[in-house]
Amino acid sequence: MALFLGISRLLFRSVKDLSFQTAKIHRVKGKWATTRPKHLPTRLALQHFDATYSVQLGQLWPSVRVALLSERKYGALFNNFSNNPDLEKLQAQGCGDFISNGEDPTSSEHNSEFGAEEDSSSVSTVSSHVDRQQQSPLWLSPNIKCLVFPRGDITRFKPARPDKFNLLSYYLMDAASVLPCLALGVQKNHTVLDLCAAPGGKALALLQTQSVRFLCVNDSSVSRTSRLKRVLHSYIPKPLLTDDKLRITSFDGTMWGEIERNSFDRVLVDVPCTTDRHSLMEDDNNIFSRSRVGERRSLPQLQVELLLAGIIAACPGGEILYSTCTLSLNQNQGVVERAIQLAEENHGIQLQVVSLRPLVKKFRNTFHFAPDLHLGEMVIPHLAANFGPIYLCKLRRLT
Repeated sequence: MALFLGISRLLFRSVKDLSFQTAKIHRVKGKWATTRPKHLPTRLALQHFDATYSVQLGQLWPSVRVALLSERKYGALFNNFSNNPDLEKLQAQGCGDFISNGEDPTSSEHNSEFGAEEDSSSVSTVSSHVDRQQQSPLWLSPNIKCLVFPRGDITRFKPARPDKFNLLSYYLMDAASVLPCLALGVQKNHTVLDLCAAPGGKALALLQTQSVRFLCVNDSSVSRTSRLKRVLHSYIPKPLLTDDKLRITSFDGTMWGEIERNSFDRVLVDVPCTTDRHSLMEDDNNIFSRSRVGERRSLPQLQVELLLAGIIAACPGGEILYSTCTLSLNQNQGVVERAIQLAEENHGIQLQVVSLRPLVKKFRNTFHFAPDLHLGEMVIPHLAANFGPIYLCKLRRLT
């Protein structure tokens, strides 16, 4: 009996020792497993933006910063090719089409806010390479509809439903992303190139105009091009996706000038950028990852090459719209200035900056625009209208 008790005590002590060691091992592994990286990409992005944008935007940066770190607001790009009655339902919920509800840009009250400023800013300060900015009338396609909830209303859109032909009724995107398509001013029988088209929202908006005779959509990434194709097939009827109306390619956009020169009436160059919102909110696929430092630093050069390729692809008299979703001065005005200079020096192409002030005037009740930009226009995030950032600048090839 004494022997049995002794063995029992020994086994119990061994089990206790083993459980203690096992718990300790698990405790160490758990600590290792939950240790967060010291340099999260989102944290690095915020540090970079604080250092850069606080100087660039000055007193505007604190409010822009709060908006960027808050939930973004979406718009619903309505699909004219769908037979789904979601438009009426969305309007009943308080949504409105910001395009048709915009202000009249020719109204006299425009002068009270923009008049003196517009006279002084109409002459570009880029360099001698840019002629006087062209004050062109604003032409908007009557067929593009993008519904948004009123300012301050953060209601979310429900996912779009397919109609009987399996076409979705609307595409959710940042409503400010529609502005480059509107500013491009596509008119009947135009040929259009969307040089960096994925994921496809802007290509969809261009097709909604129902004015494009031929649309070429390109993206250098094969995987992103596959996603682009899926988006188009989810919204556009098959008869409109034939080769004589639409071409989808996956070429290096910087080389497009060697593929097709002087070919398109309108060119959209929506370049890869730091994508400020994504960089602050998502660690996955973040340009501020330590492994992507070189890629991020080379972005302005890539953007210049893409814009220059788009300029060469446009026909004389054609127009080019450059856009990004970053606040960065180096990726916005800096890229446009450099591309204008290289177009003249290396290719003998003269360009004119087309003023987008009428666009700002028409949509200033929907978006918050940055003041006093010497080149182009920019939607900046604001809590009451949390769209953007979107930068856009329009150029015209002179004949």
